[in-house]
Amino acid sequence: MSIPKESNCFILNEKPRREVNYNLEDEHSTFKLIKKPLGELQEGQILIKSLYLSNDPSQRAWIQKGLVADRMYTAPVNEGEPMRSTGLGMVIDSKDPNFKQGEVLNCDLKWADYVVINKRDVFNKIPDADIPLTWYLDVLGFTGLTAYFGLLQVANLKKSDTIVISAASGATGSMCIQIAKNIVGCKKVIGISGGPEKCKYVESIGADICVDYRDPDLYNNMKKALGDDKYCDVFFDGVGGKVLDTMLNLTKPFGTVVACGTIAGYNDAKKSGIYSWGQIVTNRITVKGFIVLDFAKQYKKAIGEILSWIKEGKIAVSKSSFTLIDLSAPEKFVKIPETWGLLFSDSKGPGKLLTKISDPKL
Repeated sequence: MSIPKESNCFILNEKPRREVNYNLEDEHSTFKLIKKPLGELQEGQILIKSLYLSNDPSQRAWIQKGLVADRMYTAPVNEGEPMRSTGLGMVIDSKDPNFKQGEVLNCDLKWADYVVINKRDVFNKIPDADIPLTWYLDVLGFTGLTAYFGLLQVANLKKSDTIVISAASGATGSMCIQIAKNIVGCKKVIGISGGPEKCKYVESIGADICVDYRDPDLYNNMKKALGDDKYCDVFFDGVGGKVLDTMLNLTKPFGTVVACGTIAGYNDAKKSGIYSWGQIVTNRITVKGFIVLDFAKQYKKAIGEILSWIKEGKIAVSKSSFTLIDLSAPEKFVKIPETWGLLFSDSKGPGKLLTKISDPKL
């Protein structure tokens, strides 16, 4: 194929303080679609055709107005800069001998159809063409790795534990359910999700029971789910806010809370309010925050183990375990921001949310 000279690219137009503005016609829209020149490749650079984008709640924090950059684990996206994303891309042209045309890379991308990257932006080459590409952004990507390290190393989860997992129908939560139930073999695995359909899905992948956080009586419903245990040993949380506030009252003395996200407050910090912080003191609860990047040196081993669990049937992967939005038709490219926005809505489907940008064909 001919080498493109420009890309269609979304830049951050105006940082949001609260809700993201997806109206591209509005001058105050959060994002803006532009044509960006690609220029000639320099030594060490790689031209990538975007195939799939990973949609992650953490991207919301990267664009927050007023954030303190040196308190972030990664650099923020500044106004006028292309919106970043991890994803899968195919090498179209390369001036780095380590990467050849046609290879598919798991790497840092942009919300763009073509991107110029460097070797430092590459996580790994896709080694097995027989495995569906989407797996490398889901169960074999940061989703699976977050669940793997969060449960096995951060929480040190044991068979004797009762664990509660929030956002249990989501990308990381659904992996946590399966690892806790099928790999560790926990005494009881309880999920928290929104609505009957999502709760039914969580129970179908292994949870002993799933509690609907939308029910105003969340506390008492969770008490019933815990039963004779009364309290959980481990609470794995990607939500924060009301859900975390409830579970601090239902985590046993000397129990553990693993914090990997605070999606409840990404668009409104007031929804992250915690009123039960005293429970941490009085019940000597350990709260552990972590970022999956902390475990980068162990990725290869972890991916190998997760893949073996899939082959053994202990971790289920199917079209129903992730949500793929196909925007590969040229006229649908403009929907990239609103597709990402599904993460913060009740209309998102189960599991990982992925965006298809183009077919993996030269």
